[in-house]
Amino acid sequence: MTRTTDTWLAATAPAIWGSTYIVTTLMLPDGYPLTIAMLRALPAGLILLVLVRQLPPVEWLGKVMILGALNFTIFWALLFVAAYRLPGGVAATLGAVQPLVVLALSSLLLGVVTGWRSVVAALAGLVGVGLLVLGPKASLDLIGVGAALGGALSMAAGVVLTRKWQPPVPPLVFTAWQLTAGGLLLLPLSLMIEPGFPFADLTRQNLLGLIWLGLFGAALTYFFWFRGIARLGPTSVTMLGFLSPVTAVFLGWAILGQSLSLIQSIGTIIILASIRLGTKSQRGIKP
Repeated sequence: MTRTTDTWLAATAPAIWGSTYIVTTLMLPDGYPLTIAMLRALPAGLILLVLVRQLPPVEWLGKVMILGALNFTIFWALLFVAAYRLPGGVAATLGAVQPLVVLALSSLLLGVVTGWRSVVAALAGLVGVGLLVLGPKASLDLIGVGAALGGALSMAAGVVLTRKWQPPVPPLVFTAWQLTAGGLLLLPLSLMIEPGFPFADLTRQNLLGLIWLGLFGAALTYFFWFRGIARLGPTSVTMLGFLSPVTAVFLGWAILGQSLSLIQSIGTIIILASIRLGTKSQRGIKP
């Protein structure tokens, strides 16, 4: 399979993740970020485990739990906190610092040489996201800001360590291990902190939202994402994450009837250019 095909498959992950904010706010019960994150991760991980029928060996349990915590437990919990407490534009802009963190960690932990094009692409993508999603009435909530930044740092570390710790198993198996680990770590937290989740009162719309986030927004997309990290390297794959706010804005236009201004259009062009520059600059570099 060519690098272009690998890139397109990896790109479907952040494109679908762009629906998380609109699904969370329109289709899920308000005020239960930890429980929603658990219900997104654990069922999807268990379904994949049934399909792959392979548990992690004892010597890999520690690494799998760390990766599950970084990529899912911490990241998703903070992601939902940010989604509930911040306007989508503010949360997306703060989360867009992730590629810069990945570049730094890749250089530190993987020995990847960070070229100037990669840095420029990451900075341009951050500017593009700001133009795309930040509005004049954007408000800040300190807890929400901390959650958004913490989530970006957590996922950045998870992306780099996912490449550093590559077990001799297919990407689908690795995805199943991490999703299950992340969900299991979220389970006690959600039960202790959010005991009042209305399981018995979930509507059809709530269930459809959970199914979408679990099967498509987790099981399928993270398989493509981890596969991309293994084949393309973390610095190339993380640039694709800028597609997430583009999808979010498009869904807002298509579903909610929100307008798309000239500034937002310019932001979209900058984002797409930054993705092109960021992925192209890593070709020929061994991940």
